[in-house]
Parts: sequence; C-alpha cells; structure tokens
Amino acid sequence: MPSHPLVRRAALGALRRSALAASIPLAVGVAQAQEARAPAGGSVTLDELRIEGDGRGGAGIGTPGTPRGIETAKGPVSGYVATTSATATKTDTPLIRTPQSISVVGTEQIRAQAAQTVSEAVRYTPGIFANQFGQDPRVDWFIIRGFSATEGGLYRDGLQLFQTGFANYKVDAFGAERIEVLRGPSATLFGGSPVGGLVNIVSKRPPLDPLRYVEVGGGSFNQVYAAFDVGGPVDQSGHWFYRVTGRVQKADAPVALAGDDRYYIAPSLTYKPDGATTFTLLTSFQRDEAGGIAQFLPYLGTVRPQALGIRIDRRFNSSDPLVDGYSRNQANVGYEFETHLSDVWTVRQNLRYAFTEVQDRRYVGNGYVAGDPTQTELSRYGFRTTPHAGTFAVDNQAEARFSDGLFGHTVLMGIDYKNYNLFDNQASTPFLSPFQVPPINILSPRYNQTSATPLPYLVTNQNLQQLGLYAQDQIRLTERLTLLVGGRQDFVTNDVVSKLGAPAVRGNDQAFTGRLGLIYNFDNGLAPYVTYGTSFNPIVGTDAAGNPFKPDRGDQIEVGAKFQPVGWNSFFTVAAFDLQRSNVLTPDPNNVFTNIQIGAVRSRGVEASFTANLVEGLNVVAAVTSYDLKTVEGTTLDLGKVPVGIPQTFASLWGDYTIPFGEWKGFGFGGGVRYVGESFADVANTLRVSEYVLFDAAVHYERDGWRAALNIQNAGDRRFVSSCSTATACFYGEQRRITASLGYRW
Repeated sequence: MPSHPLVRRAALGALRRSALAASIPLAVGVAQAQEARAPAGGSVTLDELRIEGDGRGGAGIGTPGTPRGIETAKGPVSGYVATTSATATKTDTPLIRTPQSISVVGTEQIRAQAAQTVSEAVRYTPGIFANQFGQDPRVDWFIIRGFSATEGGLYRDGLQLFQTGFANYKVDAFGAERIEVLRGPSATLFGGSPVGGLVNIVSKRPPLDPLRYVEVGGGSFNQVYAAFDVGGPVDQSGHWFYRVTGRVQKADAPVALAGDDRYYIAPSLTYKPDGATTFTLLTSFQRDEAGGIAQFLPYLGTVRPQALGIRIDRRFNSSDPLVDGYSRNQANVGYEFETHLSDVWTVRQNLRYAFTEVQDRRYVGNGYVAGDPTQTELSRYGFRTTPHAGTFAVDNQAEARFSDGLFGHTVLMGIDYKNYNLFDNQASTPFLSPFQVPPINILSPRYNQTSATPLPYLVTNQNLQQLGLYAQDQIRLTERLTLLVGGRQDFVTNDVVSKLGAPAVRGNDQAFTGRLGLIYNFDNGLAPYVTYGTSFNPIVGTDAAGNPFKPDRGDQIEVGAKFQPVGWNSFFTVAAFDLQRSNVLTPDPNNVFTNIQIGAVRSRGVEASFTANLVEGLNVVAAVTSYDLKTVEGTTLDLGKVPVGIPQTFASLWGDYTIPFGEWKGFGFGGGVRYVGESFADVANTLRVSEYVLFDAAVHYERDGWRAALNIQNAGDRRFVSSCSTATACFYGEQRRITASLGYRW
C-alpha cells in the first residue's frame, strides 16, 4: 500500500491518543498533531512511518515534545514541501484539509535561494508581490491579491506586528523557521487585518537534539556577515531546552554613500515539566543602521528617458550623507504556553510585547525643478521622523477535539487583546520654492549641502486597542468532507491626541466577521474546496471635518483545489477568487491634503502553485498569479482604473538539484526565473511601468558538515523600476547581488 502522508498522520494521531489514554508521557505537540483523528465510525491504517530530515533545518531536528521526523505547525519543514500549518486555522491542520489558499516557505528553501529578507523569501510564492518600492532596509513591503498587507499584515508567531507611520518592524530572515503566506480574509481569527491576506513568520525554537551551526559570507556592495545558530537540551532529564540565533552584517546600500548594517540576536528557552505542558520563551533584539533609503525618482529618467535621452544611474543617491541616516532598535519578548488537560481539551496562551524606535533623516526627491529644460536638476525637501511604538498582544485559546457520535469536531474558542501605543513625530521643509533644500544634479551630484531645519507637521500620541472573541469548528461531516465554520466579534477603540493644537479624536468601532469553508478529500490526494470570508481593518486618521475614518471592510469567495498525489512528495494548488475591499481612502478632489472614504476596489483572479521533490535531490517551486484589479467606487479620477503601483500578473519558477550519490555527491546547482507584469504610475492609468523578467542562479557543495555556496540574484543585472506611486516617485528594483557563503555544522 502506498505511503500517503494523510495515512501516516492519521495513524500517528491514533497512536498518540492511545499513549495519552495509558498515561504515557507525551511530547508537547501531541494534541496539535491530532488533527488527523479518524472520524466516528472510520478507521486508520498504519503502513509506514517515514522519518525525514537531515538535521539542516528539516523535520529531523525535532522540537521538545514532538517526535523526531514529525512535522508540526511550529516546527521545521523537511525539504521544500510543507504538509501542515496553523496560520489559517490556529490549529495544527494539514494543508490538504485547509479550505483556504496558503503557502509555506521553509528554511531549506530560504537557504538555497540565499534570501536575506522576508520579502526575498516569498518572491517565488503565488499571490504576493514583494518589494514594491525596491530594496528597502526599513520594512518588507507586501501586496497580496492586489491589496497592501504591509501595515497590518505582518505577524510573528501568530501575533500581529502592527506598524503605522514610520514605526516599522523588519524581521531578519535568518531567525525564521518557516514563513507562511495566507491569502484572503483572516479577520475571523486575527481581528483587524488586511483583506488580501497576511504573512506569518514562525520563529526558530529550541531543538530536541544538539544543534551547532556557524556561517560567514559576503559579496556585492561590500557586504560581509557572520551568523550562528546553536541550541539543544540543557539538562539530562529533558525538561529544559535552549536556542540562540544571531546574525551581524556590515554592508553598503545599493545606492552610493550609504550603509546597510544589522545586528540581530534571538535567544529562546523551552521548559517541559511533563509530557502535557510546555512553556517557551521567545525573545529577539535587532539594530539596523542604514541610509539612502526610498529614492523618490521621476518617471522620466527611470521608466522612460528624460529630456536628454538618459536614465538616472541606479546608484544615484538623491539624499546627502551630511543628513542622511536611518537607525532602528526593535525588541520582542514573549512566551507560548500550552497544556493538554485531557485527550479532548488543550489550552494555550501566546503573549508578546514588541517595541520599535526609529530615527530617520534624509532629503527626498520631489521631481525636476520647474522650468529646467534639461531635466537634470532634481528638487528636494527635507524630512525627519523619530517615532517609537509598543504593542502588547495576548491570545488565549481553548481547543477541543471530540466526536458527538455523528461527526468529528475540532472546536477552537479564543479571546485576544491588543494594545498599540505610538508616539509619532514627523517634520519636513517646504516642498516648493524658495528652495529650503538645494536641488541636486542627477549627472554631477554635489553633496554635503546644508538646508533649513525641518519643521514639525505631525506630533501625536495614538493608542489603538482591540478586544476580540472568536470561535471556530472544523466538522468532519464524513471521512472525506470537512466543514469549517467560524465567527468573531471585535471591539476597537482608537485615540489620537495631537501635540500641535488639533482636537483629540476618538474612534469606537465594532465588527463581526465570519468564515465558511468546505473541503472534500479524495483518496487519490485531490481536495477541491470553497470558502467565503469577511474582514475589517481599522484605519488611522480623520477626514476634513475631523471625523475618524471607518474601518475598511472586505469579503471574498474563493474556489480552488489542492492535490497531494499518493506516493509523491509534492503539492499542487489552484484557486480562483473574487475579493472586494470597501471604505477605501480616496484623495479628495476638492482638497489635496485630505482623503474621503468612498472608495471600493475589486480583485478577481486566479493563482496556481507547484512545490515538489521530483526525484532525490531535485526540488522545484513554481507559481503563477493573474488578477483583474479595478476601482469600482470612487471619484471621477479613479473610477474604473487600476490602483497605482500594483502589477496584475506575475509568475516564477525555481529549481535546485543536489547530486545524491557517486563521486560528485553533495555538489548542486539551481536557478530561477521571475516575471512581473506592468503597472501604472498615475491614477489616470496613462503612465505605464514596464514588465520585467529576472534570473537567479546558485551553485553549492556540501560535505562532512561543510557547505559552500554562491548565489546570484538578478543575474543579468536587469535595470527595472519596481513601481511608481506618482510621476515623481518611482523606485528602482534590486540590482545584481552576488553572495558567497561558507557554513559548518557539527
């Protein structure tokens, strides 16, 4: 009989239940792995227990409480093909039984592609367009199914890293065990969140066995870095486990006269007093020092030639080293607590406090100087911001797995709370003449020029609180048919107090969101599904009359299929979706400094993906996305138009092969191609940003614990513009980057 993953998981779930009933000490992840319980009247068959992983980041490492080789939602992925996740349901559920589109990128794929940021790690994933504004050390930018997921769509270990204004977070990719992209509304479990989806970063956790790894590397832009990852058991009794992950980088930025340095460390500790309870402490600290960020360049001179028929050099820095500088300190401290009260009930509490403080000073390009026939003098203004923000978040869950005699149930009930506090301080010099900041020549830039001091235009304290109550039931109607039903009620308060004399604003909102999903699992591994969900997302700010904005709302219907062929280590997905977001902010045609809330944008499209280990040593990842994005409610300026800066078609293919035997065993090579379609640079859709194709390459050799690799992104050094937000704000995409690395594991 073939060794189908679902059969193995069901058998393991049955074995674990028997062990718990016999009071045999179990590991921490037992109840999480019980999602494959046989339904009432059903049966499971144990054909084969295949233990995978090689200790490099696959499932073979294991975590405290999880048998070696068994993948869990918080543990490593063996190879490229993940089989389970908790992001879509907050329960450890097989992807093949989850009625929503989700992708998982594990550490082996991140390492093979030498992804140094989360944005780079998801660029071969369907439905998501990353690095919308080019390479940016401040923040990872995400567009999911046509809608921004940057501000409210970044999660770490299931808790939101809310960011607004310039108080941003950026998680170092080396600290990620897996990166999961959930597409479509997720408010039923997470509350206020983007309608297009979210990105959840699962942190590396203490391993079951000793882990010792170091890596050094460097390459383009004078980059040098060193990283380490160590952990394992602390005591002989198997109650305490630790892990410390760290990375330090010194580099130049892709633009001239600027740096891109980082210091990251993430200690974690797990305490397992018995087989039913686990407590894991997760912490991290990160320091970023950078410059030359967010080059706002004109459409003419980047996408198209300017008056002299030239394009601006990609290394051109429109700021000035005299003032240019960006620094950020960000820290996280929290824990995950879980205990199995019985074979039915499991309770969890996830808690974290996250803090970020930023100092950002620069000159910003603002189009060519009026009246300059050569289009060589770039106008600028000064900008300064010093925000700091803290977020306290806690999520309390109770999960019950049982049968009512007719159907099997996985019931999840929860209460979560978020308190976000921001002190925002933004200042600028006037945008227009007389020049407060001297212009700069794009052909012969002159630096070390002083300017007027930026004047504050926004000094506020903001406090956002969200309390949510949610419930979800995954009902096994038959052995193959599963119904998912969920609902949530949120209560949100948003207080904004200005320090510049404007009246204080309080927003009070309530929202109910829900989700329905149905999935059918055939014996051959095919699983068609349909799902409907709604969302809401609070919007910060007020209209011209001083009234707080209403939360934007959204809903989506998605029809798709997943296919996990029996006997193959592969996973196929295809999905069609119809997604609409309302209460979208639209520029007020009568007042350029305010917005009105009459907009609605609709996204209809399809996406497909393929992830597989085709033969021993050969891994393949492919994705394609195409959607029709239109403003369906708005002003005469944007009605029926495509929102600026968002491509509607993109596709990718990556393959990597390592010779598994013979004299060349351990030698491997890989490559990828990425296509991004055209977008628009203006609301009227008259200025087009060209499509582009990029190539990546890799070669590596591994032996006796050593691994040497050479990776190239944008191997052809293609010049391209990632997007434009206006005719005076275009952003070059990534330049060719060559990275060499040498790692050792013992």
